[in-house]
Amino acid sequence: MIRNRRLLDEFERSLLKSTPIDVAQNLRIIDALYEQARLLGAFPLKDPLEDIDIDIRYAKALRVL
Repeated sequence: MIRNRRLLDEFERSLLKSTPIDVAQNLRIIDALYEQARLLGAFPLKDPLEDIDIDIRYAKALRVL
């Protein structure tokens, strides 16, 4: 149970600042996630333009904001 949320937030911020970014590891993670999605059948898309009208409506709605 978290008793002092502010203290935890400060700790997380300092941890993120002190940890260097490892681009190679990030790319390996992306490759592994893509491979998992491909094995599950999510990629490649059967029809890339499927439901494009919904995406266009979302884009228009977000642009208004």
